Amino acid sequence: MGRKLVLILCIGLAVARPLAAETLNFCWTGANGYTMTGRMTLSDAAMRKPIVTQGDVSAFKIAGYRNGALLGTWNAQDAGPETTWHLRFDPATMTFPTGGSFTGPRSQGWNANGEVTDCGLGGFGFNSGNYGQDICVNGAYISASTIDPATPFVATRAPVTPECDSVAPIS
Repeated sequence: MGRKLVLILCIGLAVARPLAAETLNFCWTGANGYTMTGRMTLSDAAMRKPIVTQGDVSAFKIAGYRNGALLGTWNAQDAGPETTWHLRFDPATMTFPTGGSFTGPRSQGWNANGEVTDCGLGGFGFNSGNYGQDICVNGAYISASTIDPATPFVATRAPVTPECDSVAPIS
């Protein structure tokens, strides 16, 4: 009977353990001195998926900069029903797929829709669609930030800085 109790306790502890999570960093380099840093947390189970979506992310935040000066931030915890929140991530390659039509499998919308105009007053957002990768600041599309839509955009386990001078390859 004692062995059964130990086995039941071990199984109970294994089930009760929280899923391990991994925190990834990323840094995007846009045109004309615009950059964005970010961090997201994914469970081990999500890291084994072929494609991660916004529903798999347990924490996500971004900060935008121009020449190192902070422009604004956004945290997915602040997303409301009208907030654009579309994420695609390939854990095997550690890349965010880019260069496709908005809300498709190769696009991103982080508090910025396909028009890059809905990040709100005082807000910040990022968009990657078939036209380009770019940012939104205070509800306005910043066309000067736009880079080629197919530019690779990678995540890393290494720390990043607003200047995107991490040792990891960055967009």
